[in-house]
Amino acid sequence: MASSHPVITSYFGSSNSASWLSTSFLLTSTAFQPLLGGLSDAVGRKIPYMVCMFLFLVATVWCTLAGSMTSFILARAMCGLGAGGMMTLSSIIVSDVVPIEIRGPFQSYLNITYGIGAMLGAALGGVMADYLGWRWEFGVQVPLIAASLFVAGITIPDDLGLHGKEHRGAWDAMKKFDYAGSFLMSTSITFLILGLSLGGNIMPWSHPFVLGSLAIFSVFFPLFLYVETRAVKPIMPIHMVRHSPHMNLIFSNHIASFLANATLFNVPLFFQAVLLTTATTSGLRLITSSLVTSITGTATGFLITHTRRLKFPLVIGSTLVMFGMLSLASMQRGWPTLFYLLCLALPSAGQGFQFPGTFMAILAVADQSSQAVVTSTLILWRSLGSVLGVACSSLVVQNALWYYLQKYVHGPEKDEIIERVRESVEAIRDLEGLYQEQVVHSYEAALRLTFLCCAVLGVLSVCFIAPVKLPRLGERK
Repeated sequence: MASSHPVITSYFGSSNSASWLSTSFLLTSTAFQPLLGGLSDAVGRKIPYMVCMFLFLVATVWCTLAGSMTSFILARAMCGLGAGGMMTLSSIIVSDVVPIEIRGPFQSYLNITYGIGAMLGAALGGVMADYLGWRWEFGVQVPLIAASLFVAGITIPDDLGLHGKEHRGAWDAMKKFDYAGSFLMSTSITFLILGLSLGGNIMPWSHPFVLGSLAIFSVFFPLFLYVETRAVKPIMPIHMVRHSPHMNLIFSNHIASFLANATLFNVPLFFQAVLLTTATTSGLRLITSSLVTSITGTATGFLITHTRRLKFPLVIGSTLVMFGMLSLASMQRGWPTLFYLLCLALPSAGQGFQFPGTFMAILAVADQSSQAVVTSTLILWRSLGSVLGVACSSLVVQNALWYYLQKYVHGPEKDEIIERVRESVEAIRDLEGLYQEQVVHSYEAALRLTFLCCAVLGVLSVCFIAPVKLPRLGERK
């Protein structure tokens, strides 16, 4: 959907609400990941994994048939319920069945398959949106998800995750779940996203709902942190985010996820609103990102296995992401296509080094008994980064866009033009020459400011990684 969200939101006349296509998905996936991890410890991995995949299947059908922006956002939220559990449980399943000595090559093979899927998604998503209609993007997934559900049913062992444990049952697991922590985290993040998405965009910052949403976050999030210090089985063990190296690895990965999703959300907007390309062209250009991430991610697994050193991929990755954000901020109209691809390749290469490198590093410094908890905590913070990356970058884009449109657009139809282009990115192509130039200039300035803000966060990520001390692979206290 990355290459076609401008098409989808333009179809519903809601381009200024585009971030909700992703944040609704990411919010629900983040909120329910901890529940699925704890549940799988009690009843095994297979049943929760298949239930999540079935939810994802039903929600994808709903996305295909959605008749309004509201219905589509709700369908995406249901997709997140299924996908959140699938992402968490698949990582835990890998840690269950793959010995740490061969996780490097195995992670490389996973990166290859991920890269192929991402490239096909980026390319075909834009093509289908332009030539078949955006609903095909979701309809074509349905038989593939159904086939995956069948394969999971016959290949995942029924007792996976239960070896040496008492089968406690789902009800017992639910009784011990950290409901207070999950509620407070979900509520605080949801109201933060509401406040940031609506403030200065749909409503003025002084609107009571915007102020109330931000006030709820400022109360509930500290309360969530307090509750987690006292929970028996916290969804976010506080000690893991207070001490090095876990803290450094988790927060650097959180920022990397923030920047990856900010890039994925806003680069297609640059291509379609500033360069006036089609969704097909935008999707084809995103292949570069997927290809580079896949290649570097694959290489990272083998390099770590060969050198047995864990820190160098994190240093290289965070540094490339930082410079990648600066390169994206420097993009201008009129460049050769190769230059845009090179700007996109830098942060993509950094992500390819950093994500698998962080996963292997944090497992290497954790005891075997705590690897499921460490994995779910890392994924939780990565998911929070994904949510905030889309929401916060959209906040900057939409508020900066409003400012620059007011500054650069002039003429008797100014108000009408501004309203039209904020509802539909595709409307920019239909504008007359002078108005089109003014609107494109406004989008270009807004996106440049957004990428510069991302570059500042890239510097912070490097600062988290620089002082970390990691053991060589295979060494364990």
